[in-house]
Amino acid sequence: MSQPVGRPTPVTNATHTQKPSGMPIHKYGRYEAVDIPDRTWPDRRITKAPRWLSTDLRDGNQALIDPMSPARKREMFDLLVRMGYKEIEVGFPSSGETDFNFVRSIIEEGAVPEDVTISVLTQAREELIERTVESLRGAHRATVHLYNATAPVFRRVVFRGSKEQVRQIAVDGTRLVMEYADKLLGDETVFGYQYSPEIFTDTELDFALEVCEGVMDVWQPEEGREIILNLPATVERSTPSTHADRFEWMSRNLSRREYVCLSVHPHNDRGTAVAAAELAIMAGADRIEGCLFGQGERTGNVDLVTLGMNLFSQGVDPQIDFSQIDEIRRTSEYCNQMEVHPRHPYAGDLVYTAFSGSHQDAIKKGFDAMEASAAAAGKTVDDIEWAVPYLPIDPKDVGRSYEAVIRVNSQSGKGGIAYVLKNDHKLDLPRRMQIEFSRIIQAKTDAEGGEVTPGDIWSVFQDEYLPNPDNPWGRIQLRSGQTTTDKDGTDTLTVEAVVDGAETVLTGTGNGPISAFFAALQAIGIDVRLLDYQEHTMSEGASAQAASYIECAIDGKVLWGIGIDANTTRASLKAVISAVNRAAR
Repeated sequence: MSQPVGRPTPVTNATHTQKPSGMPIHKYGRYEAVDIPDRTWPDRRITKAPRWLSTDLRDGNQALIDPMSPARKREMFDLLVRMGYKEIEVGFPSSGETDFNFVRSIIEEGAVPEDVTISVLTQAREELIERTVESLRGAHRATVHLYNATAPVFRRVVFRGSKEQVRQIAVDGTRLVMEYADKLLGDETVFGYQYSPEIFTDTELDFALEVCEGVMDVWQPEEGREIILNLPATVERSTPSTHADRFEWMSRNLSRREYVCLSVHPHNDRGTAVAAAELAIMAGADRIEGCLFGQGERTGNVDLVTLGMNLFSQGVDPQIDFSQIDEIRRTSEYCNQMEVHPRHPYAGDLVYTAFSGSHQDAIKKGFDAMEASAAAAGKTVDDIEWAVPYLPIDPKDVGRSYEAVIRVNSQSGKGGIAYVLKNDHKLDLPRRMQIEFSRIIQAKTDAEGGEVTPGDIWSVFQDEYLPNPDNPWGRIQLRSGQTTTDKDGTDTLTVEAVVDGAETVLTGTGNGPISAFFAALQAIGIDVRLLDYQEHTMSEGASAQAASYIECAIDGKVLWGIGIDANTTRASLKAVISAVNRAAR
């Protein structure tokens, strides 16, 4: 069938059919779904913080190109304590003298607060277990974390052992940990135990359960004697929803569940570690293990900063202090010798920055609306619910400055520029003046390229609207002005000024100072007509200055002017002069 002339040919879906990639997809198998039709986690919400464990000093450190020196380790440990982490995995003492000596140093130097539990990792070999427990002598609260791999590929390729042999490694290792704890640790140590069926994500669920039950049979958890069972996504292998299903299945089927702390340890191989951790908590997990900013092997451990701030952004106290997020980032970068990405959630240099003009405009309007709502309610902005477009949290709550919220480049609009002027200089430009000035900034960025800093914006604004002694310009400079009002309400204005380089006295009458000034300008051949006038104070108190904004039609041009002065009449006269001078430039 022919198409009518001038009408475009309809596009069908078939036009956009994807073609085979040619990549060797036959090499990879799919993850297994969990048969749990009555799953409950999708209907749950996270309403309180989980227990947290930082493994920055162990899992994070072992993944560094340049592992932390003792000084950097101590800096990281002290940071984690200040932030409020109560469980910190501090090393792998049997791996070498560096880790062993670090654990000894924080114990002997009294660096571990009594309410903080330090954790140390060991493989299930007797000599390693003994060395690991020995590192904890004198600790207030300590946990030994034992692991062995349980996944089929490890049983077949690495250990070449049966399921029973793998289970026995876990059981025997647990027994050895208990024996050496009784032998080497005194009554001053509150001792705990954690077991991980390593590569849980690839381990058959029924076998993971069998191994965990065997370990619990040895440890005998009961009231006041918990066991931590950590189910690590050593390699992230499935969707977060499947990960949650596995946790709900384990949580339902574990015996002695009330004495089990079920811990989740995601890695980010598929890029969904944060989601996997959050859904695992919804599915029954009690604790999350991870690293600040997601440091760790390959694509990293789950990001504790993002997880904690996600809770904060939903009104849930993470019980970790992120209020000085730049300090946290700087310390982490020093300790890890790795930079945090500028787009990293909550902490990156650019996350509270908007380049897009429409974003900038929405953010400015959001701040204005917050201030208006707070004033109407007789409260401060900090006392009402946060609601600013594009900003999920108030940057001030993590120690960031509003100065960094808006930056301006060739893609920016009036909202961002107006925000900078209001935030940095207390100038609340009328909307049409925003449009006028944004065109001036746009021309600068188009001509020069790159970003325009707040300092650049202010410099351009002064040059365009506010001449100063370092940059005098314009036909007229105001010296002084005096207004008298007769009994009929008519104002007579006398202005001493410099006009075209000559000292001049201008006089005019009108129904107000501005009208009288227009008449005085008319007398020297300057045709000025008022289109709009707005003013506001720039601060509170007797010494507060006023800002006046005047839109004028001058000799066929429509231009804005601004005047700033402690006297409102003088500010309005300066605004008229600003517009008149601009018309003559």
